[in-house]
Amino acid sequence: MQKKIEKKMKPKSQFRTLVALTFKQGYARLGGAIVLGILFLAIFGPFFAPYTFDEFVDVPNAPRSDTLMLGADYFGRDVYSRFLSGGRSIIGLSFISTVLGVGLGLLIGLFAASAKKRTDGLIMRANDILLAFPQIVFVLLVVSGFGTSVFLIAVTVGFTHAPRTARIIRAAAAEVMERDFIKAAIAVGEKRQRIIISELLPNVTSPLLVEFGLRMTYSIGLVAAVSFLGLGLQPPAADWGLMINENRGSLTVQPWGVLAPIAAIALFTIGVNFITDSFAKAAIGIDRKGKE
Repeated sequence: MQKKIEKKMKPKSQFRTLVALTFKQGYARLGGAIVLGILFLAIFGPFFAPYTFDEFVDVPNAPRSDTLMLGADYFGRDVYSRFLSGGRSIIGLSFISTVLGVGLGLLIGLFAASAKKRTDGLIMRANDILLAFPQIVFVLLVVSGFGTSVFLIAVTVGFTHAPRTARIIRAAAAEVMERDFIKAAIAVGEKRQRIIISELLPNVTSPLLVEFGLRMTYSIGLVAAVSFLGLGLQPPAADWGLMINENRGSLTVQPWGVLAPIAAIALFTIGVNFITDSFAKAAIGIDRKGKE
């Protein structure tokens, strides 16, 4: 029965089924609404800002008023305008680093699973060495040593995701390698590249997308932490992580410069987690039906 399902189920139809089952769940719909709302705010927010992000509008830490929706920050700039302008950098960098890290981890995991046992062992032991380094420590070490380049931050955060993604994908792909249709493809002499692209990749889509969601949430935390520590975008740039760092000293006087970006980061992370968890449940449900 399982062989028939594997032959009939095409990758595109399987993906559509997964998406449909995912968004039938209430948490997924709620998460999707939250993520779309934050994305809209980050992308189009600057167009609705009443002031430019670096414009001085009042005295430092001015309270909320009719002209200042969230008051002024520690430097006298409009918090609301800076908040609307600060989402592009953190979400953009998080997305780029996630794509880079998951993409690299996918390549490593698929290659390791399809390689000979000795090669697979060497790759995974090297992978284990990289896993021993805490992500935030490695990112801070590289950024502090080579400069606060936006490109460097994205690449470094992505690099720290790669070994974690590789382990997940390798485990999923190794299970697929034991199936009969893979053994048949090897027996008839198909090239390894073709087996990886045509057979392995479509069958690890579910864990790959779940891993992408998880890595996205970690990327947001890492990028925000780098900015908070002053190693990301530099003043007077508008960035949610940088805003938290700049206004933390006046939290008891004017809290909106800290609370607004924290709320946005937290909501986006929660929304992505809702979608990821729902997707994982849908994938488990399909896998159980396929094995019946």
